[in-house]
Order: sequence, then C-alpha cells, then structure tokens
Amino acid sequence: MSEEYTAPNKWLVAFTVMTPTFMVVLDTSVANVSLTHIQGSLSAGLEEVTWVLTSYLTANAIVLPMTAWFASVFGRKRFLMICVAGFTISSFLCGVAPSLVFLIVCRVMQGVFGGGMQPMSQAILLESFPRKQHGTAMAFYGMGIITAPIFGPLIGGYITDHASWRWIFYINVPVGVLSALLVLMVVVDPPYIKREYAKFDLFGIVLLAVGIGSLQMVLDKGNQQDWFNSRFIMALSVMAVVGLITLVWWELFGTREPIVNLRVFKERSFASGNLFLFLTFFGFFSSVVLLPLYLQKLMGYSAFQAGLVLGPGGAATVVMLPIAGIMTQKGHARTILLFGIIFAASSIYLMSGFNLQADFRAVIKPRILQGFAMSFFFIPLTTLTMAQIPKEQMGNATGLYNLMRNVGSSFGVAVSSTLLARRTQFHQFRLIEQVNSFDPNVRNALETFSKYLFLHGTPFSLAQKTALAGFYGQALKQSMMLAFNDTFFVMFIATLSVTPLIFLFRKAEAGSPEKGAY
Repeated sequence: MSEEYTAPNKWLVAFTVMTPTFMVVLDTSVANVSLTHIQGSLSAGLEEVTWVLTSYLTANAIVLPMTAWFASVFGRKRFLMICVAGFTISSFLCGVAPSLVFLIVCRVMQGVFGGGMQPMSQAILLESFPRKQHGTAMAFYGMGIITAPIFGPLIGGYITDHASWRWIFYINVPVGVLSALLVLMVVVDPPYIKREYAKFDLFGIVLLAVGIGSLQMVLDKGNQQDWFNSRFIMALSVMAVVGLITLVWWELFGTREPIVNLRVFKERSFASGNLFLFLTFFGFFSSVVLLPLYLQKLMGYSAFQAGLVLGPGGAATVVMLPIAGIMTQKGHARTILLFGIIFAASSIYLMSGFNLQADFRAVIKPRILQGFAMSFFFIPLTTLTMAQIPKEQMGNATGLYNLMRNVGSSFGVAVSSTLLARRTQFHQFRLIEQVNSFDPNVRNALETFSKYLFLHGTPFSLAQKTALAGFYGQALKQSMMLAFNDTFFVMFIATLSVTPLIFLFRKAEAGSPEKGAY
C-alpha cells in the first residue's frame, strides 16, 4: 500500500528538496530591487525592464499545474534533476546576459524549470513522511517557502549595492550544483510511482499556456496599462477567460488523459484549502509588497533598510515553524489555523494605522506579529488541504496548490497597487482643494515658512515659491499616506474574510484516502 511507504532518509530528503525550493521562490522577489541597475546596465526603458519580472512569473505559473504529467513521463527524480539543472544553467546565463532580450529569454527558462521544482519538491517531501508527520515536514519546508520572499529584497538589495546585479543570478549556481548532487544521491522514486508514457495533451497544454499566461500578464501589466482602458489588456483578458473556461471543460470532459487532473477539486478539503490559500496570499503578499513601498517612498528608507524591516518577521516565522508543526501533528490543525489567520489579519490592521511619524520600532512590530502568524497558517493549511489526497495524486495536487498561491499573490499585488494609485488621487484631490490662499491657516503657515527661508538666505520671491511647493509636497505625501492606510485596511478585510472557510475542512487525522480515489 502506498500509505505505508516512508523514505528511510526522510530528513535528508527534506533538506534536499527545500534547498532548490528556497532558491526558486527567492528569485520571484530578489530581482525587484535591482531593476533600475539592470535598466541602466542594459540601456533599457522602464516599461521594458519590468519584463524581467513578468516573464519569470508567467512562465512559472504556466508550468506549475503540468508538473505531475511531466513527472509521470520522466519519473519524479529525473524530472526534478532536469529542473534543478535547467534552473542552474539559466541562472548563469541570466548573469552573463549581454542584452535585455537575452535576459528575458533566460528568465523565461528560469520560470519554466523553477515552476517544475516547487510542486515536485513538496510532493516528494509529503510522500517521504508518513501522513501523521506531515505537519513536521511542512514546518521544515515552510522555512524556505515563507522566508524566501521576505529575504529576497534584502539579499537582492545588498548584492546590488555592494557587487553587481549579475550576482543575484550567479549565487544560484553553487546552490544549484549542490541541489543537483543531493537529488542524485538522496531522492528515490517510491515503489508505487511508475513512469507512464501518457498521451501528449497538446490542446490542453495550449489552453493552459494561453489561459494562465494571459491572466498572469493581465495582473502584472494591468495597472501600468490603465487596465481595461487598454486594448492590450482587454485582449489578454478575453484570451484568459476563454482559455481557462475551455481548459476546464476540455480537462474534465474532452480528453481521457488530461494534462491537469481537475477532478481532485471534488475533495472538499482540497477545494476549500485552495480557495483559502488564494484569499490569504491575496492579503498577505500584498502587505509584504506594500510595506517596503511605504518605507522607501514616504519614510526615506533605502532598499536594504526596508529589507531589514522585513527580516525580523522572517526570523519569527523560522522560530515558530517547528512549534506549529508539532501542534499540527497532535491534531489541532483547524484551531491553529484559526489563530494564524486572526494574528495575520491583526498585523495588517496595525499596518493600516501607520503615519509619517512612525519610527523603526513602530513598523517592525506588525512584521514580527505577521511572522508569527504565518507559522501558524502555512503548516496547518497545507496539512488540512492535503490530508485526503492519495499519495499517487500528490504531484498533481501540489502543482495546483502552488499555482493558487502564485495567482493569489499576483491578484493581491495587482489590486493593491491599483487601489493605492486610485486612493492617492482621491485623497490628493480632497486635500489640495482645501489648500488655498483664502484659508487663514494656510496663509499663516505659508507666511511663516517664507519668513523662515528668507531669514536663512533665500530671496523673498523664491522663498514664497519654495514655501508653496513644500506645502504642496506635504499634501501629496499625506494623500499617499492615507492611500496606504486605505489599502492596508482592504487587505485586512480580505485576510479576515477567509475565517468561515475553516469549518469546511475535514479533520486532518480523519482516516486515510484510498488509492485511486480520483
């Protein structure tokens, strides 16, 4: 029986699969802070250079749900080896890229191979541990999957400031070589996994690439292109909707050998867990993106200093993950998940109260609370979601699960960035309309500031203009601050709204799924 299989060296397997996963997830955020350096080095425009991020995320999202099919053809160990080797080689090529086009092509390669690594690593890990120890296994795995997006900007900022942006890709090479050697020596396909030369579902692959790829590009480029006022975004949106709807029909009814087995969503806990994950990462990842923006745009922090604010939250996650794993293993997954969501929502609510006078200690407290919360969220959610999935279907399930995490994060970033821009305009209009020379308070403030500048050597006519410009600049900063408050509050509501879904989960210890259930 497949349920009886346990890898003899399960902890070494856990380290082996976590190492490349950390590397892959790190690359989703490590390049963010280096875009301006890449732009200058390769003589690219601002809009062009953002394809360095978009190309990676799009390719990654397309491959995620297809990993189970590839694993069935090549074998899981061999497929993971191919992905690790491909990611390592493409990382080196990104580092030596002589042009932006070459870099984007290599980033697509990174995304393709990286997309295969995440679900395969998670599936191998869950298969290597007995079901009752999945909480502990996920605690170890979570150290990579949760902390990598947090430490990515910090590492990327430090490397870019002290070396070159090319080194954010070169550092993957030694890690990739180590990972490949470990996979070769440690990972073994379990006895119930057999290579099957399944029919090549070309139509399904095309629909998947068109649907997921178009959706990812809409989310990444929508705000920049003014959403549906752009024909480009409208066309991509139509392609995404038509492609995804047709994909669902085709995979369920149109073919006997689907590239993605969507029938796994018939299991209540798995379907609930994916919806839960989507909504939670919608709010959580948005706050992780918004916080550095707030610190750099309004508080004057450098990219590295902003990374230092995120760091303690990652440390809190690492410290609490083993505790959350032990508690989950004892059968309290739903209770732990409830507390995790409450703490996560509370941390984002505290962020909605930031102001322009906030010091380092004030902004770091919510991050530490959020770090604690994520420990008590990720492990029980994964355990509950996968509890009723047969091990034979684990690769397919983890591919879909990781896809929902990525899409939820992309939706969250798209919505939060749009909301931030729209609310900034709203508050700017409301504040500026109050600033006029007929208001005695405004007039007195301008006169006081003008006199101060004049007494310190500024010509009187220039002092008046400088005072007015400074007053206007403060109004803009205040309007953006209010917009950040609004956006954080919306993310708080989105995170808290998932709480009722907890009651849809089956208990993680409630029996084992039978082989062939799907």
